Parts: sequence; structure tokens; C-alpha cells
Amino acid sequence: MCGIAGVVDFRKKTVQSNVEEMTRLLGHRGPDGEGYYCCADHSAMVGLGHRRLSIIDLSCHASQPMHYKDLHISFNGEIYNYAEIKSELSIAGHSFTTGSDTEVILHAYEEWGAEMVKRFIGMFALVIYDTKEQKLVAFRDRVGVKPFFYYFDGDLFLFSSELKAFHAHPGFNKRLNHDAMAAFFQYGNIPAPYCIFENTFKLPPAHYLVMDIASKQMDIHRYWSVYDSYNRPCIKIDYQEALNETEKVFTKAFNYRMVADVPVGVFLSAGYDSGCVTALLQKERTDPIRTFTIGTTDKLSDEAPLAKQIAEHLRTDHTEYYCTPDEAKAIIPILADYFDEPFADSSAVPTILVSRLARQKVTVALSADGGDEIFGGYPKYQFLHDLQQRLARVPGAIRSTGRGVMGLVPLESIPIVSRNKIFINKYSRLRSLLRDPSLVNVFLSANQLFTQRELDQLLRKDFKVLPTPHTSRSLKSEFYDPYSYMMAIDYETYLTDDIMQKVDRASMSIGLESREPFLDQNIIHWAAQLPVEFKLGPGKNKQILKEIVHRYIPREMMERPKKGFTIPVAKWLKNDFRELVYQMLGDDHIKNQGIFNLQTIKQLRDGFYTHGKVPAEKIWYLLMFQLWFSKWMAK
Repeated sequence: MCGIAGVVDFRKKTVQSNVEEMTRLLGHRGPDGEGYYCCADHSAMVGLGHRRLSIIDLSCHASQPMHYKDLHISFNGEIYNYAEIKSELSIAGHSFTTGSDTEVILHAYEEWGAEMVKRFIGMFALVIYDTKEQKLVAFRDRVGVKPFFYYFDGDLFLFSSELKAFHAHPGFNKRLNHDAMAAFFQYGNIPAPYCIFENTFKLPPAHYLVMDIASKQMDIHRYWSVYDSYNRPCIKIDYQEALNETEKVFTKAFNYRMVADVPVGVFLSAGYDSGCVTALLQKERTDPIRTFTIGTTDKLSDEAPLAKQIAEHLRTDHTEYYCTPDEAKAIIPILADYFDEPFADSSAVPTILVSRLARQKVTVALSADGGDEIFGGYPKYQFLHDLQQRLARVPGAIRSTGRGVMGLVPLESIPIVSRNKIFINKYSRLRSLLRDPSLVNVFLSANQLFTQRELDQLLRKDFKVLPTPHTSRSLKSEFYDPYSYMMAIDYETYLTDDIMQKVDRASMSIGLESREPFLDQNIIHWAAQLPVEFKLGPGKNKQILKEIVHRYIPREMMERPKKGFTIPVAKWLKNDFRELVYQMLGDDHIKNQGIFNLQTIKQLRDGFYTHGKVPAEKIWYLLMFQLWFSKWMAK
């Protein structure tokens, strides 16, 4: 795990010190070393930078950028099956001088070109510069575990693991992308491939980019899709056989993530996903694996004692830390230092805390993200399916009449419910769903905080609604079922744009490599073809995963109300951060900023603090944007 940065400057104004400055801003990602390669020819100046976090082959021979013949690489991530690929390449006549997966990538590219990526099991963002062909090729892993930002204005191409590196290059023009900003207020993040700045993008997961330096032509290609797995017939298998085969698939994928030359641990909560990872890894080992849990002094939301019981049952080497509210609150004003693009998931706070805890004892930690998106763990799947079915059964004429009545009756005139902030937030959505009760619209509405109508009132400048995979139609009709549709959408959106971004920035802020065992492509390929009733349905979720866990952890230990370390957003906004909110959303500040309509901000601010009609999440989104803006734009 590392940090990468670089440049292709067709104006040839970049010097090596620019590349060094960009790369050193990523020092937290790679505290173990740095390296640079710069080359100028008749077309452009090309520079590669690398910050190293040593995981596999800790010797200096594995330092980067690494070079092989005409190929030069800067690589962030891990290729877990590199040993198998290395053996295949050795048979084909390749010889190696290091024990690193980086060198294997270079030889794989020489042997297979861009097609090599289809053989990789891993998480990665990497750039290869081919001096002979005058091409720069960048690859991103299938789910976007590792980030890859790029900027291209026609004359200057920049790339980096984090957006902050671009600010160090004198050619970077940071102009706010208002369409992307609107998307942030819809989703709490900015969906790939978009970015908060103009001419700046994220390379989408499962894509690779080719820059032909001689012609200045850039092309982007997709090499994988989650729909490759869903657009297949369900396998015919009985439940017990499926249970056994699923455990085998899990075990192989989980063990891949333990390959390292440094200490490895597991983030353990009291939930099924982390319990599954921990149990299957521990059953394979005589030595106890290291597990880590963050607790809170708030007993109502603390599941650390439950995680400790699981750790004791599995006999892991367990570490827990009880965080005070003040420790958590101290992170909030500096979140924009970690997330250099607007980001509103408040669970970033406990993720940062547990990463700090783990880094005291290990360099690699396994996180159990992805189980909900693959095996249907979110309660919303059943709820939204039932809601859509009920709405669809309402005759069109009645739905039309209902929409008309809702349009005629002012919300504030409805007694009692007009004071209910939850009702207020859902009222306009219900009108939309009455117009279009399709699952596409129902699911999209559930995944957005601010509606388009609300954004029209909030933002001063017009914006376009950006097309995203939230409305994908890639699931073919012959393989369609509503649960698979929702899981596939979440896999391509929430998992990538929210969870992966959160875990990467939180863990790498302290030089900790986080690995995601559930995101092995073989797991989604297998799970997508299981009969849906093996995974979820009325009154159940993650059935097959839970049954595997019950083989190793008593059912009564797992089947308890889930608490989770949650941030009391509403409480903290109303008390501890009230002054900060009024500073960031104050009248003079909003006027000078020129982004928001002052009257709408007043209504939201006063509606939350005075009348209790505005959901706390809307104030939180606004605060997160304003903190980001203050950190990265007000300079």
C-alpha cells in the first residue's frame, strides 16, 4: 500500500521538484520511503512519484518507481495472487530479481499488455509508462478499493492517490464543478467518475486509461463489471451444498488477504461480516490472529463488550479501546484534512479511531466491508421492495389524484405532521414516487438526501443532474429480480463511492493498509449466481453468510440487537458544534461565498435549531461541505 503521483506535461514546464512536492503530500500513505522518475522527450515531460508503505519484500530492491526494460511503474496496492502469476511467467521464460508483486506486474504487462489486469486478484491503482511506445497506462481495481484521481486540461495530465497532491502543481486550476457539488448534496459523496473540480476525475473502478503521449489522445476502457456476475443463470444447487461451497470460496479469498511480510490484524465488531472473516481465518491457524475493536463510553451504542465475547470465543489476540466523546469530536473539524473532496459519511470518525488503534500493533488490517451489498444485509432492501409493490398496486388514476392533492395542500397547513421533520423530508419524495413507482425511482429516492427540487432552491447556480450507476439498466431482464437489482446498484455506488473512500482515507491517514476480503471477485461471482432466497427475502437477510458464522460462533452470541459505534450527529450539532455551524452557515459568510441562496440556508438553519423541522443530516452535509471549502478553496 502506497501513495502515487505524477504528471504528463505537454508544455514541458514541470520540473522534478513539482513531482516531489506532489508526492510528499502523500507521505502519510507511505512513510517507509519515496522515489521519483522523470523523463523528457520531444512530446512531453513525464514524471512518476511514489511513497512506499512496505508490505511485501521489505528490501530496498522493491522500491518504486520500479523499472524493467522500457517500462516504469508506480503502484499502490497488492496483487494477492502474484505468486501464481509469477510462476506462470517463469514458465514463459521470465526471470525475477525481487520478491515483490510490483516486479510481477511489469513482467505481466510485457507478456499480456493491458489484458494482464483480468488475471489480477487484488486492490490496486497503478501507472505504467512505456517509453518505447510512448504510452502511459493506468489501472484501477474492480471495486475501487484504491483511489485514482486525474486532471487533464489538454496540455497537462496529473494523477494521484489523493486530490490534495494536485494543489502542489502550479499548473492545476482548481475551479469548482457545480454539477459535482450538487451530486454531493444528493449522495453525501461525489460519484465516480466525477470530481469536485473542473477537468478533474476519478478513474472508475474496473477501468484502465491509456494516454498516447505522441497524439495527446486519452481513452478509457472497462475490463470488468459486477453485472458480468449477475447476468448469468442461477446455479442449480441445494442449500447445504451451497453452504459448504460458499465457505470454501470465503476461506480462499480471506487467506489471500493474509499474505504479507508485516503483522496483519482484523477489525472486529459484533456483526456477522467481521465475525465471519475472523472465524474463518482463525480456524486455519494455531497462533491467535490480532483483532481490534473501538468502544465508546456511551453504553447505549457500545458493542465493544459483545465483540470481546466473540474474540474470547475464537481465542484471538484482542485489543479494544474505549473512545470518549471528546476524542471523537476532535476529529470532526479536521475531517477535510483527510477527505480532500466533500464527504459526509459520519462513520468516518470511528473508522479513523479504529485505524489509529490497529496501527499501534499491525501494518495491515482486514475490514469486512461488502457483505451487506453481496448478501443482502441492509434492511432497506426488504422495506423498499415492499413499498414499491404497494405503490405499484395503486391504480394510476388514484396516484395522479394523490399527487394533485399534495400539490394543492401546503405542507405547513397539515396539523401535527407539519412539525415532524421526518415527514417533511419524505413529503416531496412521496409525490415523486406516486408519479413513478418503479423500483428504479424508489431506490434512487431512498439513496438521496436532497431532492432536485430542494437543490434548485439551495444552490444559486444552475446545475446538471449527472448520470451515475444509481439508475443503471445493466441487469438484463431475463436475470432480473428486485433484490439483485438493489444489491448490484449499491455495489457500484455506495460501496465504491462511500465505503471504500472512507476506509482508504481513514486507514492511510495513519499509514495502515486496509484489505477487503469480501471484495474478491470470486466471491461476488459466486454469490450473484446463488438463488436469491439463499441470501435474503421476507424476514431474513444474509442467510447463508449467517449460517456459516453459526458454525463457529454460537447463534445466541450473534443474534443480538446491533448497536454499532454511531456518531450522535443531531445531538452534537445542536450542542458542541452549534457555534461552528453558525460560523460556517452565517449570513455574511454565505453572502460572500456566493454558492448558496441565503434564504434557503436560513430556513434550513432555523428549521433545525429553532423549529426542529429539518433533519440533522442536511445540516451535517452543509457543514461538511463548508469545512471542505474553507480548507481547500478559501486559499
